[in-house]
Amino acid sequence: MVQDVIVSVLLIGGALMSLAAGIGLTRFPDLLSRMHAATKPQVLGLLLFLLALAVENGSWVLVPILVLCWIFQLLTSPVSAHMVGRAGYRTRHLQRELLTLDELDDIVAKAADEVDGRAAGDDRAGTAGTAGSPAGQDDSPTAGPPDRSQA
Repeated sequence: MVQDVIVSVLLIGGALMSLAAGIGLTRFPDLLSRMHAATKPQVLGLLLFLLALAVENGSWVLVPILVLCWIFQLLTSPVSAHMVGRAGYRTRHLQRELLTLDELDDIVAKAADEVDGRAAGDDRAGTAGTAGSPAGQDDSPTAGPPDRSQA
């Protein structure tokens, strides 16, 4: 009787976490908020479901498999959320006015400037030397230190 109540509470809690994740996916305004809603309650909801399975089974045989499932979910959920967040940030699928602090803005701007500078340098290097040389370097035989092997 007590075991059934514990299992019921755990299952209802897991279902409520999954419901919260689903509502967050449909109601939140931008990608980053939706990503947060999809990952955080989902991991806790899965933990509650797995605990309900362990309590209902009443045997230690199933516990290592359930722990392995939860650890796998705990490791993969943040990684996938991070990748989705980075892709959304790079493709501008977010509402900047909802961000309190944008720590990536300076880093992305600096990286874009470096890429632009490298691309402009490649254009200049194509006229001075070969197209494969780094920006600002000349591959002509007169450039660089003299060849001392013939002396």
